[in-house]
Amino acid sequence: MAPKARTATPVKQMTHDKEGGQDDVDGGLGHLSDDEEQGHFEEKMPRKRTSLATFMASHKELVAGTAYCVMSTSMVLVNKHALSSFRFECPNALLFLQCAISCLLLKSSEAFGLISVEPLSWRVIRVWLPANLLFVAMVWTSFYALKSLNVAMVTVLKNLTNLITICGDIWFNGKRYPAGVWLTLFLMTASAVAGASTDLTFNLRGYLWQLLNCLVTASYSLYLRTVMDKVQALCRKTGGFDELSMVWYNNALSLPLILALIVGFEEHKTLLLQPALYEWQFRLVAVVSGLIGFAISFCSLWFLSCTTATTYSLTGSLNKIPLAIIGLVTFNAKPTLENTSSVLIGLLAGVVFGYVKSRKAPTHTAQQNKTVLR
Repeated sequence: MAPKARTATPVKQMTHDKEGGQDDVDGGLGHLSDDEEQGHFEEKMPRKRTSLATFMASHKELVAGTAYCVMSTSMVLVNKHALSSFRFECPNALLFLQCAISCLLLKSSEAFGLISVEPLSWRVIRVWLPANLLFVAMVWTSFYALKSLNVAMVTVLKNLTNLITICGDIWFNGKRYPAGVWLTLFLMTASAVAGASTDLTFNLRGYLWQLLNCLVTASYSLYLRTVMDKVQALCRKTGGFDELSMVWYNNALSLPLILALIVGFEEHKTLLLQPALYEWQFRLVAVVSGLIGFAISFCSLWFLSCTTATTYSLTGSLNKIPLAIIGLVTFNAKPTLENTSSVLIGLLAGVVFGYVKSRKAPTHTAQQNKTVLR
């Protein structure tokens, strides 16, 4: 008499029994219990194991936003250290080095077969170049603002970027935002005003550079979010335009532009005369700034590719408070009632925005669907 055919049940492919020191399965069906031998099967769902890759895939926006905040904080601190602590007077040359290191890392990785980036082509350059011009202007104005202002004030004043960005998002993209976002924006603006009241009369040049930086940064985030979709369509046949390709285009196209700035500001005449250039500590900081520059280029583009321009701008504000505190301590900026109040108001703004973002937007009415907070 032929044996009964067994009905297969879901089994683990290679689950190791740590206590018994034996395998549950060896490439086939698992060991069957007495009930299973008699044909009584109770289907059990396999336990899902949360891996790092699974977490990152399901929380892409959170992971990208966190990475962007960490890299943004690190970049500001390292640049401030390089420009102020070592009295380095050639910010454009430092920016050129950072972009060159990013290009070198990308092409070296591609040569070893680790990654693949979209080759430079005129049809993509024509679409991407305006974003690249804004990128260079954004980093360039940030350098000059950092030379005149302390880190705490720079990070607080950056909150004005959010006001410009959200207005642009409404005007150009027709977005609508809930009251919590506007409350966050009000608190961030109040934080910026409180911070600026400390030394506006003494650092007018620095504040003007920072205001220009806010305008350029908002323009960059608004335009780049649009141009990403256009470039993706152009590169569809070659597999798409991923974040690494964006980093490659951003940095490669920046090199000739920054070189023009170096010549225009005559930094090429004084670069070799900078005492900091001959200190190994400064050279180390410069290389580290290049590595962080590559990381922040990738993280910012990664985050912007999976969210809106306004959320990108507001999320960047979440790192302003720890950065301001670190800046006050590290660079010996004297705490005052005004800048302390600015930090506390900014902290409250970050908490409000975090609460707004954590709420699930109802989707059961058409009117609620018009409210956007991605």
